[in-house]
Amino acid sequence: MSKITAAITAVGAYVPEDVLTNKMLEEMVDTNDEWITTRTGIKERRILKDPKKGTSFLAIQAAKDILRKTNLDPKDIDLIIMATATPDMPVASTGVHVATEIGATNAFSYDLQAACSSFLYGMSTAAAYIESGRYKKVLLIGADKMSSIIDYTDRTTCIIFGDGAGAVLMEPNTEGLGLQDELLRSDSIGRESLKIEAGGSITPPTEETVAKKLHFVQQDGKTVFKFAVSNMAGVSEEIMKRNDLSNEDVNWLVAHQANKRIIDATAKRMGLNDESKVLMNIQRYGNTTSATLPLLLSDYEKNFKKGDNLIFASFGGGFTWGATYLKWAYNS
Repeated sequence: MSKITAAITAVGAYVPEDVLTNKMLEEMVDTNDEWITTRTGIKERRILKDPKKGTSFLAIQAAKDILRKTNLDPKDIDLIIMATATPDMPVASTGVHVATEIGATNAFSYDLQAACSSFLYGMSTAAAYIESGRYKKVLLIGADKMSSIIDYTDRTTCIIFGDGAGAVLMEPNTEGLGLQDELLRSDSIGRESLKIEAGGSITPPTEETVAKKLHFVQQDGKTVFKFAVSNMAGVSEEIMKRNDLSNEDVNWLVAHQANKRIIDATAKRMGLNDESKVLMNIQRYGNTTSATLPLLLSDYEKNFKKGDNLIFASFGGGFTWGATYLKWAYNS
């Protein structure tokens, strides 16, 4: 009996129409286009402006994109994993709402939160369900409405983040394609360096926490940058060594889009001298947190060939980070 692996068999995505450019940010905070571009690589980001629409709206659109492309009956989906750092509300699962709204009435669903590593962790979780043989169609969605937790008077964070969603369908494969290996890590040494201080069980919401803007993202940029460069590059190099992959063997680097300099450092550590192998869309979307990896897959899907070696890498608050080695399962 052939070994079952978990392969990505379809990709979907959605980004809002409204664009927030660097020039527009110049009118909002003390910054400029050149400073943002040279330090982050970001030129613009998408914003979901409708206050009545949350992360679930973004996720539903990305899921529907997959359903349209594949003609998949949503009732055939076994499980939906909702990777997000910005759920619609604290208790009622966003993933459950998404499943109901797309008609996946036979699926069970839940949310997974590991900050910017949520989607990468979700790939591991989805693969485990499939490899067990218990489920055959898992929809993994990465979506975040980061604009809902960003202070647009804080120039250290408002220049970085945007809104968006991406999704993948994962199914069993017996050709040796799909997820091959993973290195997932975490360390709470970074707990204070990237956080939302209020709104949880330690500091529940009060008038004072709202007045002090403690419900917005706070980031110690230098610390996060240092740890991200070291750790994301480290696991990416390690997973190559562990699987005897040379820089020639790696077809594509699918790295979390937080900062162009972090992505460049990771590619350099991996020995990827060919820039065309390093997928990049940070200039258009900024950091969409849980959505960066599937948005990259959507933007570059037409370039992938069956059997291509992809290295996924991410780093997020907590700290959480990791790398995954996957063989692409179809010609796009």
